[in-house]
Amino acid sequence: MKQAIHPEYHDIEITCACGSVLKTKSTIDSIRLEICSACHPFYTGTQKIIDSEGRVEQFNKKYKNFVQK
Repeated sequence: MKQAIHPEYHDIEITCACGSVLKTKSTIDSIRLEICSACHPFYTGTQKIIDSEGRVEQFNKKYKNFVQK
């Protein structure tokens, strides 16, 4: 192997927006994620609805009294 041409390989922490921290090794200094396996709906089995315009509330209000026959 040639000397002084390879990047440094060191321990880092991968941090998710949910607060989960994973330790690994990489040539990058740090990694920040928006979503990880600890908070992703596919892996957790939960559904997160991100609604910035209030459409879910409008739908629920409109069909609150709807009875299916």
